[in-house]
Amino acid sequence: MRNAAPGQLAADRALPRSPGMTPPVDWIRPANLEAARAAQHEIAARVETEDRLPASPALVAGVDCAGAARGAPDRVRAMAVLLSAQARSRPLATGLVEGAPAFPYIPGFLGFREIPFVLEAVGKLPQRPDLVLVDGHGVSHPRGCGIATHLGVVLDLPTIGVAKSVLVGRLEGELGLEAGSTAPLVWKGRQIATVLRSKRGVQPLFVSTGHRVSAETAVRLVMEWLAGYRLPEPTRLADRLAGEARRAAEAGEGLL
Repeated sequence: MRNAAPGQLAADRALPRSPGMTPPVDWIRPANLEAARAAQHEIAARVETEDRLPASPALVAGVDCAGAARGAPDRVRAMAVLLSAQARSRPLATGLVEGAPAFPYIPGFLGFREIPFVLEAVGKLPQRPDLVLVDGHGVSHPRGCGIATHLGVVLDLPTIGVAKSVLVGRLEGELGLEAGSTAPLVWKGRQIATVLRSKRGVQPLFVSTGHRVSAETAVRLVMEWLAGYRLPEPTRLADRLAGEARRAAEAGEGLL
């Protein structure tokens, strides 16, 4: 295991992680593609697919990560939003981080471009959430390590992947048109996610276990956190606030 360079994991030290293992450096900033692939296999091997979270989480975070302002293709902006079950549309706190990714864009390894910024954004939240909903995949990934799984294992937190498109797999059967309709997303003979029609007349979501949440509970919690929109409130608000920050940056009002 390589030692971190001075300051390399400054964000990691601030993370709201429960006591336990400190993740290897290659899990966050791999030296090369081979190290990244090995890290994904190691992380996937630690995934827990059974429920280890409250039946009704009181504090839920949403995470969205995307490009920064137009004209800055080599920058990433991560937004984390903390919500309470008592006031699901009013953020208790937010964390916003932007920077230049150290890892190149490679399909299937996008998490390594984003995870340092996502970790720092979540680390800015004042309380440790009971659950994190992530705009992206969990175990519905070629090596079982989408960004939601990556985040959950590194932070030792329950996470759910709420993706807007398929990475791998195919729909099995037919998906109904009504809100709440579900169908399996299958890859290599097993279900890796649930295709969920969150609202009538909209494209479905692809809900998968990230870490410490079963497939059934993941769908239930995503449905419970819907508020009339396609996306559940945690990721919807993270996406909206990240978009507002991007537009502000494009208008010259500052990057953060």
